[in-house]
Amino acid sequence: MKAVFLDANTLGDDVDLSPIESVTGELTKYPHTAPGEVLERIRGFDTVLVNKVVLGREHFQVCPELKTIAVVATGLNNIDQAAAKEHGVQVMNVTNYGRATVAQHTVALMLALATRLLDYDRDVRAGRWGRSDMFCLMDHPIMELEGRTLGIVGYGDLGQGVAERAAAFGMKVLLGARPGQGPGELDGYARVPLDELLPQADVLSLHCLLTDETRDLIGARELKMMKRDALLINTSRGGLVNEQALADALRAGEIGGAGFDVLTEEPPRNGNPLLADDIPNLIITPHSAWASREARQRIVGITAKNLASVSGSTK
Repeated sequence: MKAVFLDANTLGDDVDLSPIESVTGELTKYPHTAPGEVLERIRGFDTVLVNKVVLGREHFQVCPELKTIAVVATGLNNIDQAAAKEHGVQVMNVTNYGRATVAQHTVALMLALATRLLDYDRDVRAGRWGRSDMFCLMDHPIMELEGRTLGIVGYGDLGQGVAERAAAFGMKVLLGARPGQGPGELDGYARVPLDELLPQADVLSLHCLLTDETRDLIGARELKMMKRDALLINTSRGGLVNEQALADALRAGEIGGAGFDVLTEEPPRNGNPLLADDIPNLIITPHSAWASREARQRIVGITAKNLASVSGSTK
């Protein structure tokens, strides 16, 4: 197996790639690869590892030796899967590696918003507590999560992890049916149509992939259906939510707050409606929910197993 990793730095420099190296036998690594460099760098390789580098028909057409693409992530949006299939290229990805860290990050956003943690921290640093005529500040409303309803859209490994942790707070969990899904029950949780879930949810957490069916799943219409103090959490994909509609809803007080780890463009070099400085109770983190060292090392291990299954390696 002759393999090249086009954007190895996306896994960080603190992970051990030796499990992959032991399977491939030969692994060429590039920290990053610009679009114009892809073709030159994959020529002669039968296996290509990528995280976010885009591979399309133009690459498969001129590289007949290419047999396997290993995406060291879950999302496959950067791979033209139809073209890969036409050219006999197997595409594999990594799942079930980030349950602990993504669920932890999701709950952290939920707690920070519910307790108005950042708002109170800013007030203290600005000297408002020191000037207070009382022993405490109570300017920002705090939400108790116990007894509240958590709506989860996308009940895969990550959604399940969030549901487990929500139980520790005494929350009621409801599942939202994505487009094409019918109502039912999973693990004792009712799955209801999204339009039925939205008015009930005190917190809505998104954990589904971005597809044509889920793009703008939450827009102006859906935001208006939510409670005025509801919280919206997205640690999945930026395109699931119409960002301009969310910015407008937060400014208008139509929902209580939002915590996002993802945006439609990453990094947001061209700006984003959610990066304006006048939006209340909004937390944005830089797509870091997945990035604990433990999770990134699991990605390496799972990728090595995937590649071994292709090569027949027993290493």
